[in-house]
Amino acid sequence: MKTTIIAIRGVFVALCAASGWLVCYTVREWDHYWWLAAGIGLLIGLLVVLVDVLLKGFSLRGLSAITFGLAVGALISYLVGTSPLFDKGEDQIVFLARLALFIVSTYLCTVIALRGKDEFNLVIPYVRFVPQEVDVPLVVVDTSALIDGRIARLCDTGFLGGALVIPRFVLRELQAIAGSNDPQRQARGRRGLEVLNDLRRIPRLEIRVPESEVAKPEDVDAKLVFLAQSMRAKLLTTDYNLAKMAEFHGVTWLNLNLLAKAVRPELMLGETLEVELVKAGKDEGQGVGFLEDGSMVVVQGGREFVGRRVNAEIVSVLPSAGGKIVFARFPQELV
Repeated sequence: MKTTIIAIRGVFVALCAASGWLVCYTVREWDHYWWLAAGIGLLIGLLVVLVDVLLKGFSLRGLSAITFGLAVGALISYLVGTSPLFDKGEDQIVFLARLALFIVSTYLCTVIALRGKDEFNLVIPYVRFVPQEVDVPLVVVDTSALIDGRIARLCDTGFLGGALVIPRFVLRELQAIAGSNDPQRQARGRRGLEVLNDLRRIPRLEIRVPESEVAKPEDVDAKLVFLAQSMRAKLLTTDYNLAKMAEFHGVTWLNLNLLAKAVRPELMLGETLEVELVKAGKDEGQGVGFLEDGSMVVVQGGREFVGRRVNAEIVSVLPSAGGKIVFARFPQELV
């Protein structure tokens, strides 16, 4: 993409120089100044390319906000300029007053539109060529949910319907974490980027990346809540403070931890479960394994089966801070 843009810029500058030479060629009196005309055309082309480079990062959202601000400013200056306030007075003074009014009003409206371009695009959204009656549920995703990783598995199952909204500033924050000098932060950021790529590969999953930015890193949480509130979307995060801020503003919070607890199977006494024993227990003869939800299973007499998958009968279930501790034993016919 970068090579293509450089080639286009080179062709544009060459065409500007050729246009200057052609203009000189059409006027016979300028035949001796063809090199000057070509140089002027070349400079004009370079100036336009320079403006293009300076506008790097200027999005379509910003352009639409500027257009809207100019239109509103011109309308305001026209309405005020044609009012009875300018009926009397010298023509030169009236003209200068109207010109100053036009310049000031368009400038102020343009600046206001740029500062509130997110709100502006909510008032006049982009045309997406989608029927307006189709209401697609939206879920705003933050950095912590991407780093957590469970969102990819959840979307792959198809239980999380709707479109994911990942703002541009969330992607920049994730890239900054991945490029950190701290090895732990770097590992977390890279895992988030891997999860993002996993989401991209999920078929039928719609991912939207709004061109929204924040001026300061500490404004990220407030901007996420604002976007979710404005889009009438839900917020998917594992950040407790952000979740509480969202609840205060009336934004629905999708809690992955509560979801994980809700889908845990209810373990009943006497049921048989299959578990892989990974280590020996504290007491003699015990083998320890873990269920998919993280619950620990202690199998009496399972030490000799460490490293193998076994079927064990549930004897008792005790709640703990990290989940559940399941005590089991081998069925009587295996003893």
